Amino acid sequence: MLRTFLIGLAMGAADVVPGVSGGTIAFISGIYQRLLDAIRAINPASVQLLLRVGFSAFWRRIDGNFLLALLAGIITSVFLFARVITLALTNYPTCVWAFFFGLIVASTWYLGRQVGWRLVTGGLFIVGLAIALGIAELRPSELDVQPLIIFGSGALAICAMILPGISGSFILLLLGMYSNVLQALHDLDFGFVAIFAAGCAVGLLSFSHVLGFLLHRFHSQTLALLTGFLAGSLVMVWPWQHVLSSYVKDDGREVALQTQNVLPATYAELTQQDPYTLAAIVLAAFAVLLVLGLERLGAQASR
Repeated sequence: MLRTFLIGLAMGAADVVPGVSGGTIAFISGIYQRLLDAIRAINPASVQLLLRVGFSAFWRRIDGNFLLALLAGIITSVFLFARVITLALTNYPTCVWAFFFGLIVASTWYLGRQVGWRLVTGGLFIVGLAIALGIAELRPSELDVQPLIIFGSGALAICAMILPGISGSFILLLLGMYSNVLQALHDLDFGFVAIFAAGCAVGLLSFSHVLGFLLHRFHSQTLALLTGFLAGSLVMVWPWQHVLSSYVKDDGREVALQTQNVLPATYAELTQQDPYTLAAIVLAAFAVLLVLGLERLGAQASR
């Protein structure tokens, strides 16, 4: 269970950052299908089992120990790293984005290896790529912070979080809810967090059945689409970006509204723009090695 808890920590940390999906971490660590099956097992039949047989049978049916360890890791990570990652993005954005860029590059390669490439899967890859690029071009909007909006944001974000390549945090950013959620976690606003968590629970239990069905019936096609999502999401986490427009929230925080990826011709130009360029490149390389290591551990665990 320690390994599952550590994977949960990694998933929680990834879900805090826009452009990175906790589903990606679950997939490359080899627990993705088990996670979907466990979530899908939480259904009316399981509730009937709980009432007729007892808690022990219900707990085994939903793979309760696995879910508990994973959820504990995710919750611990979200509360622990929400402030850390926010500060890191503020002070060392290039390094943070470079790390996740390397992570997603390697994850795209890994996921693509699982696909049986044909004309149909190639077409679905292009569709996924186009959708992700389209999402990347959207500008963040702003929603009123009301209970129904908080609930709906949680339901929508969690659907994205369990999809490899689609970041729930980025969806929250598009909705203008990202900073509100981080602030609520930082301030321990349990009312806000409870409503958001309820939305997440409803969205997760609903969408997991759809995704599980697709993976069981159209496995290779679904993976091809998700590979396209991953590849397209790379533009969201390119480390060197120039802010074109921003706005200041009521609490004084400045939020980027629109950014443009910078493509310098030489390493010297990169270094001139950002003094942490070398560290960013090293972190991107480390992220690639980390994915390869997780892949090997996942392969060994599945034997």
